[in-house]
Amino acid sequence: MNDDSRSLASLIGDLTEQGSTLVRTEAKLLRAELSEKLTQLGTSAIEIIAGAICMMAALLILLQAFVVALAKAGLGAGWASLLVGVVVAILGAILLKTGSSGLSAKEMKPEKTLNQLENDARTVKEQVR
Repeated sequence: MNDDSRSLASLIGDLTEQGSTLVRTEAKLLRAELSEKLTQLGTSAIEIIAGAICMMAALLILLQAFVVALAKAGLGAGWASLLVGVVVAILGAILLKTGSSGLSAKEMKPEKTLNQLENDARTVKEQVR
């Protein structure tokens, strides 16, 4: 709607109102995205803790396997413990890797909000022309 008869005060009032609405909307988007990122951070922390627990269990199993293997010199029980320890260690390593990848600074960046702010800035520039 291109109405040249509107006063400058009316235009400034509309601009102020729209700017205020835009800022409130962007703040809501930022809060929602940060909440999502905090949830992701919590999930990653849980995976790291689970991975660390698995690695500790693997260490205990591997140590037990080493002791049994030395004591029994080649009997099946020790090698079975060794196999279980290796499997648990691999599981722990996978959990640690996936959990720590979710903690990178890149993952915590509020990309949706930044993209929206760029779009808003572009729209404002176009409207000012």
